Amino acid sequence: MSGCKLPVGTCPDMCPAAERAQREKERRLHRFEVAPGCRGDRPRADPQRAVKEYRRPAAGKARPPPSQLRPPSVLLATVRYLAGEVAERADASSAEVASFVADRLRAVRLDLALQDAGDAEAAGVLEAALAVLLAVVARLGPDAVRGPADPVLLQAQVQEGFGSLRRCYAQGAGPHPREAVFQGLFLLYNLGSVEALHEVLQLPAALRSCPALRRALAVDSAFREGNTARLFRLLRILPYLQSCAVQCHIGRARREALARLARALSTPKGQTLPLGFMVHLLALDGPEEARDLCQAHGLPLDGQERVVFLRGRYTEKGLPPAGTCSVLVASKLGGRTLEEVVVAEEEDEGVARRKSSA
Repeated sequence: MSGCKLPVGTCPDMCPAAERAQREKERRLHRFEVAPGCRGDRPRADPQRAVKEYRRPAAGKARPPPSQLRPPSVLLATVRYLAGEVAERADASSAEVASFVADRLRAVRLDLALQDAGDAEAAGVLEAALAVLLAVVARLGPDAVRGPADPVLLQAQVQEGFGSLRRCYAQGAGPHPREAVFQGLFLLYNLGSVEALHEVLQLPAALRSCPALRRALAVDSAFREGNTARLFRLLRILPYLQSCAVQCHIGRARREALARLARALSTPKGQTLPLGFMVHLLALDGPEEARDLCQAHGLPLDGQERVVFLRGRYTEKGLPPAGTCSVLVASKLGGRTLEEVVVAEEEDEGVARRKSSA
C-alpha cells in the first residue's frame, strides 16, 4: 500500500453495473436485490436494490478501477439503505437479514480501504457501518445458529469493523465527534477483556473523560467485580447502540449472578425467593423468563411466583439462555428507526433513560 497513490471511487450505484450483469447471468442475485414483479428462471437485478457483494481480493490481481469503487458518499448512502430498507424487512428472518447485511457491509469496508478517502469521510462511513452491523446482530434470536447467519463469522466481522474504525481514528488527525461513543462500544462488545480495557485506558485522558466512555468503563468495572445490582442498573440506562454491543454478554452476566445467589441462599431444606425480585435484579422481560432461567439451571419452583434454592440443585449446561432482551435492548429504540439511530450525531440518552424507568 505504501508508495502507491490510491484512486478515488467514481461508481454512482450501490452495485456496479458490471457486477449486476454478471450476477444476473450467474443467477447469484439475492432475493432482496431482485426487481419487483420479476419472475422466471432469470430474475433481473433492481439497480435501486442491488448492493455490491464482498469478494476477497485475489493475490496478484490488479486492483479494481475507480469505476468499480463507490466513493464515500455512495458508501454512506449504501449503509443508510441497508439500515432503512433491508434491516427493517418484515418478510425475512433476522438471520437472513444479518447474513446479507454483514456481507454487504464487508464490501463497503473493502471499497473504502482501496481508495483515497479523507479521515472524516472514512470515519463517518465506518461508524455507520458498524452501528448497523451491531444492531442486526443484536436482533438475532436464539435459533439463529440454524439459519443462514453464522454467529462466529458475524462476531469476527464485528471485530473487523472495530479494527478498521479504530485504526482510522489512530491514523487520522481528527477530531472525530463520535469517537468516544465508538470506543465505548468497543469496550462493551469486549466486556471483561483485559486487552480491550488496556487499549481503552491508553486513550487520551480527554477522550476517556467523555460521558459515553466513562459509562462503558463503569459497566466493565461492575461486570468484573460481579456487582450484579450495579451492573444491571447501568445496563438499564444504556442507549440503544451501547445495549446492542453489550447484549452478547447479558446471558453470561445473568448466569453468574444466579450462581452467586445459589451459593449464598442454597440450604438442604431450600430457601425461596420471589420471581419478581429476580425480574427486577436481572432486568428480565417478565416472570416467565425468570421461570425459564431458573429451570434451565436446575432450580425448582414453588408455584408460579417463587424459586427454591436447594443445595446441590444448581447446574450449568451449555451456553447461558440468550433471552429476548426487550427491556435491555429492543425497547430503547424509542420509536426511532435504525436509520435514524445510525445517522444521529450522538445517542439520545434521554430516550433510553425514560424508557428504562417506565
